[in-house]
Amino acid sequence: MGMLKEFKDFAMKGNVVDLAVAVIIGGAFGKIVSSFVKDVIMPPIGLLLGGVNFTELKYELKPEQMNDAGEAVAAVTINYGLFFQNVVDFIIVAFVIFLAIKAINASKKKEEAAPAPPPAPSKSEVLLEEIRDLLKK
Repeated sequence: MGMLKEFKDFAMKGNVVDLAVAVIIGGAFGKIVSSFVKDVIMPPIGLLLGGVNFTELKYELKPEQMNDAGEAVAAVTINYGLFFQNVVDFIIVAFVIFLAIKAINASKKKEEAAPAPPPAPSKSEVLLEEIRDLLKK
């Protein structure tokens, strides 16, 4: 029972929960970026390059063949078009993360740069100032 409680305490720590949320949001963000690259960025680039669909770019090492049973054996290919699309996905995700971290660091610098207001004088200091002012009169 002690190990179960220990695991529960570990799993419910703020860092673990924050990490789980980050992974889930990151996965969803990755899908959005992949769709953005595949459906928005790559078609115009393909059009500019003569109607090329990058997902179909590949180098065929061995063509499709029929085996002895008459079944088709898939071709062996290097799918460099898909690789290129994944590289573009990665660059976009890395750039967005860079911008987010830059914004976070800028906000932290602003917090550090703002000087703390001077502490208010204590009651005894206020009383001593009043006595001093009365003695001056």
